[in-house]
Amino acid sequence: MDVALKPVTDWLRARNPETGEIPADLDLIENRLIDSLGFMEFILLLEDLVGRELPLEELDVDRFRSLRAIHDNFLSP
Repeated sequence: MDVALKPVTDWLRARNPETGEIPADLDLIENRLIDSLGFMEFILLLEDLVGRELPLEELDVDRFRSLRAIHDNFLSP
């Protein structure tokens, strides 16, 4: 996966220290790597990475479900 995902995987591992390798298609929400308490913090991380504000009213949770979805929706050129 893209080097741009390293801050994302670092954040996920910091919040979930028992997590090893994170497959690109693993459902991060279903597997509780992103929970409701950390979701806003995660959005702020993504905003820092993409360099713009992400309008919450337009966000679809499926855009955050996996590393592949995050890459494709926010970090790919």
